[in-house]
Amino acid sequence: MASVALLSNPRSTGNRALLPRVREYCAAHPDIFHYEVEDVDQIGEAIRTIAMVSPRIVAINGGDGTVQAALTELYSGGHFGGSPPPVAVLPNGKTNLIALDLGAEGDPIKALERVVELVSNGRLEDHVIERQLIALDSGGNRPVLGMFLGGAYLADVMLYCRNRIYPLGLPNGLSHVLAAILGLFAIIFGIGGGRLPPKPEPLTVSLIRQGQLKGKFSLLIVTTLEKLLLSIRTSDTHGGDGRMKLLAVDRSVGALFRMLGATWRGTLGQHQLAGVHFDQGDEIRIEGERSNVILDGEIFEAKHGRPIILTSTQPVPFLRLAA
Repeated sequence: MASVALLSNPRSTGNRALLPRVREYCAAHPDIFHYEVEDVDQIGEAIRTIAMVSPRIVAINGGDGTVQAALTELYSGGHFGGSPPPVAVLPNGKTNLIALDLGAEGDPIKALERVVELVSNGRLEDHVIERQLIALDSGGNRPVLGMFLGGAYLADVMLYCRNRIYPLGLPNGLSHVLAAILGLFAIIFGIGGGRLPPKPEPLTVSLIRQGQLKGKFSLLIVTTLEKLLLSIRTSDTHGGDGRMKLLAVDRSVGALFRMLGATWRGTLGQHQLAGVHFDQGDEIRIEGERSNVILDGEIFEAKHGRPIILTSTQPVPFLRLAA
């Protein structure tokens, strides 16, 4: 029986330089069972193998896409008899939204040392928190599980950053800032395409019992995380019950700047703002004209007649690394 099972994706951007240090650390700590995958398609076999060593913690060393694939297998594969151990997420990849929400920042080796420390000193229970996951059904064999979905123009800018900015070899932070500036420029001047992110497509977002939102949106976020982009917190504005939180901002310069201003003041969600929509629910449907959404790094397409359906899962345990 291993105390910690560590799943690493060597293809994750952060692991290109980090993995030799991870291997060295694991070699010095025989109570860590380290499993490396070369492709996300191998994560199913990895989780099956990890379940055989009955770890107290499953730690994931990879980007948000790796975390999403691992969570789907952990909670849909049945490998732990329906009761997987808590999950720890090391800070890695390009965005790290899930790791950030769980208090993992900075050096991934330091985060791994923190996981081992908590397991060794018997203080796990004090650091286990629960989060509901987003189950995304796009008509596949089984829902895909994750914690952060970006859609509408936000997804277009994220894909633009991935496909056009990252290949330039700039630092991640600078790449994100550059993509955001170009996206904002395109919205202000009502242009798009070519060397800029494309113009947003119309979407219909339906919340069961709360009604519909229709139109073109500069920002669409659905999450069960406490922290969103731009340091937005969700639990303060809509309670901490873990249900899916929705933030949608109309595609207008006024609505976008009202949202940004409220975010800067720390008042977003406390008052009604024209063109800014906050809500929460247990089921959300997204339908559009070939519009992209991204769940923890994986791309899905919303179409008319084939909506993307989001539902919230039962609470699942995670390990919070912050003191």
